[in-house]
Amino acid sequence: MKHIAKTACCKKASLRPLRLSVAPVVAAMLLSGCMGSSYDLMESAKVDRTISTSTIARGKPVDARSDEATVQNAVTSADLAKLGQAPLPWANATTGSAGVVTAIREDKSDGLTCRQFDTTRHSYEGIAYFSGKTCILSNGSWQLLGFDKKG
Repeated sequence: MKHIAKTACCKKASLRPLRLSVAPVVAAMLLSGCMGSSYDLMESAKVDRTISTSTIARGKPVDARSDEATVQNAVTSADLAKLGQAPLPWANATTGSAGVVTAIREDKSDGLTCRQFDTTRHSYEGIAYFSGKTCILSNGSWQLLGFDKKG
């Protein structure tokens, strides 16, 4: 039989001693990046006031009467014969508010045509219920006489 074993000069050296000496060096190098930096955690914890994510411009006043005018336009332009008891939706692009007029009652007493109404308003402030009254003047324009929050 032939001896096929390699001689000592041609055998691979064992890698185990090398692995044991390299592992601590690699670990030290990896950890030195975290421990050796001068990164201040308190500095990074401050709030960055230069970034703004709001969609409403600051300091720009929202016209409070804008929703009232939008509801008045919806109520006064509604054809009550066609509308019947159906709800009348409205939306105001200026304020982002919207709602539904749930009732419109027309009164033609004292020679004056008036419409009383109930509506909801869905806004950034939440949902609110309102009742109002608008009457037509002698010149043909409508005047809002009341727009009061319920409850």
